[in-house]
Amino acid sequence: MLSAVESEVESMPVAAQSRAGPGFPVRVLWFVLIGWWATFLCINVAWLLNATIIFLPIGLWMLNRVPKVLTLQPERTVLVGRSTRGGDLPRQPRAVPQEAFVVRALWFVLVGWWLSLIWANLAWAAAATIILLPVSVWLLNRLPAVTTLHRH
Repeated sequence: MLSAVESEVESMPVAAQSRAGPGFPVRVLWFVLIGWWATFLCINVAWLLNATIIFLPIGLWMLNRVPKVLTLQPERTVLVGRSTRGGDLPRQPRAVPQEAFVVRALWFVLVGWWLSLIWANLAWAAAATIILLPVSVWLLNRLPAVTTLHRH
């Protein structure tokens, strides 16, 4: 029989992140042949779409996928569940909690639309140097948060 402490530990919520995608050599080849120039296009087309009200959702969708365009970086899947006796985590993808829509919308209108353009193009310029590619990836991974406070 389990003690009260062991029972409490077993039922504690657990979160894990899952990533699946192409291997490192494929990602490097993608970056060299396609990613560096496609990212520039993606960033600037997305920003132009964001400047319109009608195509804003498409522009934001594109910005959220910039790291994937640059290096085929897989999207994170957050798995949330309760641990079981065997220590396995039930595979139940859950959305990461986001700021309130009103807060995110105000951020985008006041700051996100212009800061994201500067941020993304600086990140692209860093990627183009190859030496600063890790900095670029770090910046681009945060682009959704800079634009709309989106968490992933």
